[in-house]
Amino acid sequence: MADPPPLIAAYLRKRADLVRFFTLRTGSSEAAEDVVQDLFLKIRDMDPPDDLRSPDAFLYKVGTNLMLDRAKQQRRQAARDDTWNRESVGDAPEPASSEPPADEQVASRQRLQRLLEGVERLPPQVAAAFRLHKFDGLSHGEVAQRLGVSRSSVEKYIMTALRTLMAEIER
Repeated sequence: MADPPPLIAAYLRKRADLVRFFTLRTGSSEAAEDVVQDLFLKIRDMDPPDDLRSPDAFLYKVGTNLMLDRAKQQRRQAARDDTWNRESVGDAPEPASSEPPADEQVASRQRLQRLLEGVERLPPQVAAAFRLHKFDGLSHGEVAQRLGVSRSSVEKYIMTALRTLMAEIER
């Protein structure tokens, strides 16, 4: 298999460093992951500049520009939302709330509590697989490796947990 282009090779080598760098700058690991993903999409089909001396520095520069563009876009969106709220609410004493009504919040909290109680009643392996996958965000393969079981077992555990917990929430 052919070696990847220099920018892709640099990206693959520096990906974890890029995520850390942009996490510090954005204050959010999710936003950093988005920036780094956008960076890959940007460089994937790009022909590197002829005078490129440092692919690493180029990645940080392009990523920083993407991060700044994203921040500008978010500020513009917030300004539009603010304007819309002021115009749609008019002179009302309180701004329109994007929060769900109180009764829906209470019902959601009760469903969540039933869900968490249901997880505690699951068989230990099923509960562990469910927590690792749904709460910790591990893939089925990662859960299988962590628990020392097959991927198929993890899939069965997750399905069992989901069926049991859905019944728990709906009661």
